[in-house]
Amino acid sequence: MGPSLTALCLFSGWTILLVFSLAGYRTVFSQRTGKAVNSFAPDGSDMDGFGRRLTRAHLNCVEALPVIAAVILSAAVAGRADVTDGLAMPLFFARIGQSVVHIASTAPPAVLVRATLFVVQLAIVAIWIAKLVL
Repeated sequence: MGPSLTALCLFSGWTILLVFSLAGYRTVFSQRTGKAVNSFAPDGSDMDGFGRRLTRAHLNCVEALPVIAAVILSAAVAGRADVTDGLAMPLFFARIGQSVVHIASTAPPAVLVRATLFVVQLAIVAIWIAKLVL
């Protein structure tokens, strides 16, 4: 398996790790606060700061994964993995960085770092699309 499909699998694995982390956090949160485990808001708005940040980091991955997967898989099916291979792992590491920063803090400098990492990912995918389509 080449770098593009490896990065895609790792991205999926990271998303799953965040799901398990969120489930564990909600379980502990429920036990500590008495909140019913079936009553959490999907956006995490009913949890403390860390719980909200973890929820949003997970949802950010869920939102980005289909777009990234579509482009990587399109390249693979077209026999053009060479287009995505070079930047696939940097994109994955930018995603990890974005998630970690998101979970750690919402202070203005952290938000700027997180936004920069997101823009890096968008730029990579835009470059891939341009190379594949144009």
